[in-house]
Amino acid sequence: MMLDLKNIHIGSLIKLRIEERNINVLRICKFLKCTEEELTSMFSEKSLDSEIILKLSTLLEYDFFRLYSQYLILYAPQTISNDPEKKTALPQYRKNIYTKEMVDFILEQIGNGNKTQMQIVKEYRIPRSTLYKWVNKYAQSKKKD
Repeated sequence: MMLDLKNIHIGSLIKLRIEERNINVLRICKFLKCTEEELTSMFSEKSLDSEIILKLSTLLEYDFFRLYSQYLILYAPQTISNDPEKKTALPQYRKNIYTKEMVDFILEQIGNGNKTQMQIVKEYRIPRSTLYKWVNKYAQSKKKD
């Protein structure tokens, strides 16, 4: 299944994971302290409370927050602060950490002819050198197979 990161529907993804894991609905309801009707209505929701997502991530052994992180890496504009005086107490994360799934997705877009390398660079703001390294590395690993 190809996931559309521009249109994350968390309820349907949670339902899919429950079906994949074959977890009893009553167990989930007990864990979340909700009724079956409330759980079923969650499946139709595009967004859910972060506490519920956290609990379900734990129970279903899947990081649902990573879907949103991947969206931010691919689509959110990179901020450049010109004022080093503006510090934050919040943890700082590197934006340019790409997961294997993201690299595979990007290379699949190129391989299928859906996008050119230049389109990828412009749309996802991935540095050209990074993309070329991925393409070369992927081509070398294909030759080994």
